[in-house]
Amino acid sequence: MSDSRARPYYDPYDYAIDANPHPIWKRLRDEAPLYHNEKLNFYALSRFDDVMAACLDTERFSSAYGTVLELMTDEPGESPMMIWRDPPEHTRLRKLVSRAFSPRRIGELEPQIRKICRSYLDPMQASDGFDYIEEFGAKLPVMVISSLLGVPEEDHDQIRVWTDQLLHREPGELHGSRRHEEISQELWGYFARYVADRRLHPTDDMMSTLIDSEIEMPDGSMRKLDDTELLSFIGLLSGAGNETVARFLGWAATALAQFPDERAKLVAEPEGIPNGVEEILRYEAPSPVQARRMTRDVEIHGQTLPEGARLLLLTASAGRDHREYPEPDRLDVARKIDRHVSLGYGLHFCLGASLARLEARVALEETLARFPEWEVDWEATEMVHTSTVRGYAKVPIRF
Repeated sequence: MSDSRARPYYDPYDYAIDANPHPIWKRLRDEAPLYHNEKLNFYALSRFDDVMAACLDTERFSSAYGTVLELMTDEPGESPMMIWRDPPEHTRLRKLVSRAFSPRRIGELEPQIRKICRSYLDPMQASDGFDYIEEFGAKLPVMVISSLLGVPEEDHDQIRVWTDQLLHREPGELHGSRRHEEISQELWGYFARYVADRRLHPTDDMMSTLIDSEIEMPDGSMRKLDDTELLSFIGLLSGAGNETVARFLGWAATALAQFPDERAKLVAEPEGIPNGVEEILRYEAPSPVQARRMTRDVEIHGQTLPEGARLLLLTASAGRDHREYPEPDRLDVARKIDRHVSLGYGLHFCLGASLARLEARVALEETLARFPEWEVDWEATEMVHTSTVRGYAKVPIRF
């Protein structure tokens, strides 16, 4: 941590910084809009306009080397992970998997999501409080996504545990450990058996849709996804979808407790909840950083961002940039939000955004209908520690 007289220092792996990075991000926006961390060898962009421009420029700001800082490669990889590909490969894969996120399929999920929410929240009405994340927020998305994929309900919790363990990082742990390798083998082994079963016994679920779909190759020929590509998509959906929605709900619970007048507005006018979801996403982005690698030199703020440099796009910092949002540190559920980058932007806009927004809206509707007021037991809160998502693992609330 730096004091106010020193140049700002940002380390995404520092627990103390991660607990409240907003003061440092503000200093980066004001004093070092193109920041260079020499120790960890990365650059960072923190202002809204800069992050937005980088999101839209996939030629110079490449995802093909990886989008997680500690997992980046020196050469563009051939990862089957869609988010780690640039056009045209990314475009072809995205076009195919987008079919699994059709508006019809997502829209049909609302009654099921509402039923899941009620099954968790109804029993809590007789209590004086509960852990909003452990007993609801972390369970909802894994139930929804696993159901979407067709995973048996009895395995949902185990998948959530594996995903949490795989993303967790200890202080100073910049690379995966033997523990991560073992967990990864367990998780991928489970999903490999699942894919094999779906190939033999297709059903009306997302994975069966993907297995049956074909991707168009550069020469115009068509082929189906192989097991590695299918597994990478499952891993992306399971990991990213579970974690980001759970972290969003943690931020919703804490932010609405800190701004009770804004919470009261949503209780009085539930039709404002969709806009409230966007405002909470702006206020605290569950996925606060995205990595890119520079394919050529770029001049930014009078400095050279050199070819080959590793760059972090601080999407959560962009959401608090006063150049884009008046009074950015205040939650305003009625704020007119024309755009934000908390779900990405451009070609790499979050593929599951419509599902995440649906889960968030329904979860808040069902929560506020039962619990119009709550207080957070701040001493008992606990944050997750990963380099890809930021938020709470535990948020005990009291009525």
